[in-house]
Amino acid sequence: MFTVEERLRLRNRLIEAAEHDDRIAAAALTGSAAAGAEDEWSDIDLAFGLADGADQAAVLDDWTGRMYGDHDCVAHLDMRVRGTVYRVFLLRNTLQVDIAFAPAGEFGALGPTFALLFGEASEQQPFAEAAAKDLIGMAWLYALHARSSIARGKDWQAEYMISGLRDHLLALMCLRHGVPTSQGRGFHLLPEAITKPVEDTLVRSLDTGELTRAFSASIDVLLPEIEAADPELARKLADPLRALATPR
Repeated sequence: MFTVEERLRLRNRLIEAAEHDDRIAAAALTGSAAAGAEDEWSDIDLAFGLADGADQAAVLDDWTGRMYGDHDCVAHLDMRVRGTVYRVFLLRNTLQVDIAFAPAGEFGALGPTFALLFGEASEQQPFAEAAAKDLIGMAWLYALHARSSIARGKDWQAEYMISGLRDHLLALMCLRHGVPTSQGRGFHLLPEAITKPVEDTLVRSLDTGELTRAFSASIDVLLPEIEAADPELARKLADPLRALATPR
């Protein structure tokens, strides 16, 4: 396990290396460090803005070599948004290092956790929060497949679908309460009185009766959330959703 001091030393080394890399015109802290909310489990989140004409692939290759050669990296993966590559590194000491390599013109804040370290940032279109109708749509879609999975005796798939339904239900709650909706980041910020009934949606075994119980509980909690978000849609969905959770 890494220490807070090790994380700080590595972050400072990476920022210093970026300042001396002519292909990097700007850098920023992102994530919890930018919000002043780091704890002992936080990872390193950095964003680099590439200089005009910089070869993104070459920069990625060089920095990846540095992470493996100098910082005991054991694996990495990429995520892409627009032209920006988010390379996520896993170090042997379990520290996660996320570095965004943004082409010229794409470097800037996409959300509230962005603190410029050097260079200049340009205004960017921020990420949009999930819409209630989309979360509701995904919830009833998972519900459909939960019903068919249980009926077909596909127990693991049924558990997967019930969990997916619950994830979208909780995201819908987050949207209503004004906390982050993505990747469970706002779940712990929800009032306990709101999340307590959701505990009944947890699948405790792969027994068909238990899957059916958890599925029915999920529908019971979902319907009031749909009502709060869109009463007219709730009226249309109430009977079909209850029918899905009623064993034949």
